[in-house]
Amino acid sequence: MSWRGPTYRVVDGEKIYGAWCHVWRWVPYSEEFAVEDLYVFADGAVRCQERMDLEELAEQLGSGWISARDPAAPDRPADAPKWGSRSPEVCTPDSFFLEVADKIEELSGRPTARDRLHEAIRQYQQDRSEPRRELLREAYLGVPAHLRIYILGDMDLQDRPLRILLTDLGEAVDGDGPVATAEMHRDALDYFDRGDEGVRAEKERLAVLHADDQDGPGRPTLVSNEVVYPRGWPETPGLFVLRNDYPVPIEFGGRTYASVLHAYWALAAADPADHDRIRAAATPRDAHELGGRAARRDGWADLRVGVMGALLRAKFGQHPELADVLLSTEDARISYTGYDEAPYWKDQRDGRGRNWAGRLLELVRSELLVARVSWPTGE
Repeated sequence: MSWRGPTYRVVDGEKIYGAWCHVWRWVPYSEEFAVEDLYVFADGAVRCQERMDLEELAEQLGSGWISARDPAAPDRPADAPKWGSRSPEVCTPDSFFLEVADKIEELSGRPTARDRLHEAIRQYQQDRSEPRRELLREAYLGVPAHLRIYILGDMDLQDRPLRILLTDLGEAVDGDGPVATAEMHRDALDYFDRGDEGVRAEKERLAVLHADDQDGPGRPTLVSNEVVYPRGWPETPGLFVLRNDYPVPIEFGGRTYASVLHAYWALAAADPADHDRIRAAATPRDAHELGGRAARRDGWADLRVGVMGALLRAKFGQHPELADVLLSTEDARISYTGYDEAPYWKDQRDGRGRNWAGRLLELVRSELLVARVSWPTGE
């Protein structure tokens, strides 16, 4: 059983994010259990076919109407070894309820049982007193029992260093394991110290490897919307010049085209006559419609990104005033939207849009910036 997401529900126009997992739910009319989706949300709401709160979920778990494990699965033998086991403890109604409550804490951005445990480990490393060890024990027991072996993220030792550290000297770890000694306690503490050192070393290594990463948040996403000017395009260049239908002449392959759309759809045409007709279209929209009806050259699907990139380089390279507008967007992500472009070229809320037009504009922007920098020259 694992949590999946993200998901959300809308409350008063606000998205409340959540997660979901599979559970088994008793179906009275069929007198058997069926697998259902259990949803939990950041505001504490729970849904499993019907809306409920945490208290109602606890009641249904306690009564057996909802189960986190297959009710037909065999129970773990009561005399199964604990120290030698490589399996987690059985997920009980109580431990699953703790997991659900903890998932809500995570979704809401509050500290989780894992966070509290790691903080307790850190504090015990700094102050190895008995009161701190008791706080560590409390934090460990606050982790849902069936998840404890995963809490350190160690596939080999699992949570054994913690179980050793929390066992009093002279007592058998887990009741059937080795007797805890002072040396075992020291080894367990060394384990956490080595882990901290490994984390510090990895952060230092990544700081070197990621030295050219962005220092802070970039500019907000710039949305390039499709625009219409019935009385003609404004004389002063604005963000509208980023659009592929902006009417500015482009020289490409020894020919001049009236816009990026004229050039793109003309170059896509397999028949030279179609090419010339599209190139001569009265408007970019006409060029688009003519190009969509014409047969395309072989392999166009593989060529189109490269062709569009070359056309955008030509457009902004041949018109410095337009390049200034593109460069003014700095490092903002460019979301290219519209009604007429295919999802391949534009951004869409449903996730189908690949936004290649926006991505290529960002690439050309960086190339324009590089071209304006003075670089060392050879001898």
